[in-house]
Amino acid sequence: MEMIRLQGREAGPADNLWLGVSTIEPGGGTTLDASASEKFYVVLTGEVIVSNGSEEVALHRWDSCRFAPGESRALRNGSSEAAMILLAMPLSPSPAAPPKT
Repeated sequence: MEMIRLQGREAGPADNLWLGVSTIEPGGGTTLDASASEKFYVVLTGEVIVSNGSEEVALHRWDSCRFAPGESRALRNGSSEAAMILLAMPLSPSPAAPPKT
């Protein structure tokens, strides 16, 4: 998998989120892992299997999904063509909500 940042962090100014595009070659993918940040994925080309460790869903062009903070996720390209995925996520994890009194 190869990722290029489009906006945010070192790619350019941003206050709240960063955008990147990942290319996943056939047979490639990521390992199941969790992050403290909410993540949104949009398939730009190809097909990607996304998993939260208990469910798998095939996403195609223009399909999107969300992973909540702390939710495990893995991406896999089981097709014969490269897939491109847009990723949007906060620059830093959201602070925990204050306890209700």
